[in-house]
Amino acid sequence: MSTKIKYTDEPLGEIRVVQDFLPSPSELAFREEGVKVTLVLSKKSVEFFKAEASRHHTQYQRMIRRLLDAYVDRQSHASARRVARPTRKRAVG
Repeated sequence: MSTKIKYTDEPLGEIRVVQDFLPSPSELAFREEGVKVTLVLSKKSVEFFKAEASRHHTQYQRMIRRLLDAYVDRQSHASARRVARPTRKRAVG
């Protein structure tokens, strides 16, 4: 580690700007508002989520919440596509 680095004044070649794709710190700190609900789940579902949560070192309720959020996101997009379809006029005969 005692050797010094010798820098040279050479052209850098092709330089391109990379778009910033990382979320801002405020987006990372954001916590979505929660609503407490009472929900009765099957024993096998709770056991499954508890086992998976333990395996992945997380909370089982968080996994269930994320699953429900993913379902809502997907269904929201699907219903938006159904509404956005152009309607066809029927031929009058």
